[in-house]
Amino acid sequence: MSITSADAPGSTGAADDLHLGSFSDDPPWSLAGAIPTWRRPVDILRRHQAEQLPWLTRPPRIPPVRRAMTVVRVLGLAIAVWYLRERGTEQSRAGLSRRIRLAAERLGPTYIKLAQIISAGEGVFPAELVAECKKCRDQVPAVPFDQVREVVEGELGRPIEEVFRSFDRRPLAAASIAQVHAATLHSGQEVVVKVQRPRIDVVVRQDLRVLAWLAPFLVGRIPVAALANPPGLVELFAETIVEELDFRLEAANMLDVARVFVELDQRGFVVPRPHPEYVTRRILVMERLRGFNFNDVAGMKAAGVDTEAVIRTGMIGFLEGAFLHGIFHGDLHGGNLFVMADGRTALLDFGITGRLTEDERIGFLKMMMTATSNDVRGQVAALRDLGFLPADTDVESVVADLKLDGPPIDPTALTPDELVKEIQGVVKALLGYGARMPKPLMLYIKNLIFIDGAIATLAPELDMFATVTDVATHFAVTHGPTIASQLGLAGETWAVDMDGIKAGFGVDPATTNRLTYAELQERRALINRRLAGKRLT
Repeated sequence: MSITSADAPGSTGAADDLHLGSFSDDPPWSLAGAIPTWRRPVDILRRHQAEQLPWLTRPPRIPPVRRAMTVVRVLGLAIAVWYLRERGTEQSRAGLSRRIRLAAERLGPTYIKLAQIISAGEGVFPAELVAECKKCRDQVPAVPFDQVREVVEGELGRPIEEVFRSFDRRPLAAASIAQVHAATLHSGQEVVVKVQRPRIDVVVRQDLRVLAWLAPFLVGRIPVAALANPPGLVELFAETIVEELDFRLEAANMLDVARVFVELDQRGFVVPRPHPEYVTRRILVMERLRGFNFNDVAGMKAAGVDTEAVIRTGMIGFLEGAFLHGIFHGDLHGGNLFVMADGRTALLDFGITGRLTEDERIGFLKMMMTATSNDVRGQVAALRDLGFLPADTDVESVVADLKLDGPPIDPTALTPDELVKEIQGVVKALLGYGARMPKPLMLYIKNLIFIDGAIATLAPELDMFATVTDVATHFAVTHGPTIASQLGLAGETWAVDMDGIKAGFGVDPATTNRLTYAELQERRALINRRLAGKRLT
């Protein structure tokens, strides 16, 4: 794969807009001029979408009939086959999860997207369902080029040849909402064009109305809800997917995240510049960046890229954006980023971006502080502030019910029956308190899961204790006074409790001084083996 674009035609030379965002050093155009016209209505568009959500997720008396019949037929058949063949057997949950995943793929882009969101819900949804949803293909069948042309020309109001010198007919990638094509402007600048699928906005809204109608009927009827009941999942999904249906919002997300990196003096990331003119509701033209695929470890090492440094930078940049500015890329996965030859990480696809209210941001900040200082009551209070628990939840009751103030439990030392009992107890207690998964927390956990997998790929020998200490120390040294002021901790010190961190990994603090990621994976594999064949009902 070609790695650098330094000699790309159409380059403008030295960048004069790097004070505005963490962009490439060799820009195809500058964003230092007037505010793009597509940026001006963004705040109004966000408010309009927020106003739409209650209607989209309120169960209608009569859903879109034709689409509802299709969904009921496909899902109903999947559940009926499970009921007749697998219900009550050891394979009950796995069988139901597999049939739901296959049904989602048959129902098309909206349901594939829903499955992909569920796939990031480890600890929220049953493990069997998460594992099956991870199989939902990243690539969906591409839209024929004549339909792509129709969308592009309709949005730009002119023939495609008047804007682009070349436009690849074959997409670089095709996903649920859109597909992306490589192209070249007449000025010689290489770009990527994101094109929305025809009528996908209509299809998504119809599907949301169908799901809102169907969800109440599923409550308590199928064992896949865990901590997110079906109506709650529909609300979460609607908040996530509606945001992706207007590319002006995505382009604004790109500018906002790039700006936050600059304000944090975090130049380890590169965000592609959206084009100042060619952004509409259904198309997004952006700078083309190049680099190594995220799993190309051999290529990175051959180029001298420090893969452990990539991981540390990724962790710090993601956490800083969330905790200090309340905004972060909400959909990290291998297809949405790559590593450039200089070791920086290029971030792509900002359709899903985490945006926190001030209360939510402070809640995230508390969650980090209390986790590294082993303050279990503070951690429960932070989760309550984030909306994971109801606002009137009694912290002391949760601590007592979940035995959080007792000695740490090493899950690898438990028998399979003891381990199942512990998990069942935690889930039952959380459900009793009305636990749910708000969108910001879901996106945050989803990204942590990706980072966890990225460590396995890029830095399996990374010392987890040392890494947590490094990250916490960075926050204490770089942002300590700001954090203390925002949390009302003036005059108090923030100390990392290493014994508490070790206990969080389920190891004996007195005897374990180092834990590599590879060793952590071995512990997880042992736990999974002990759970094999046990049903968490």
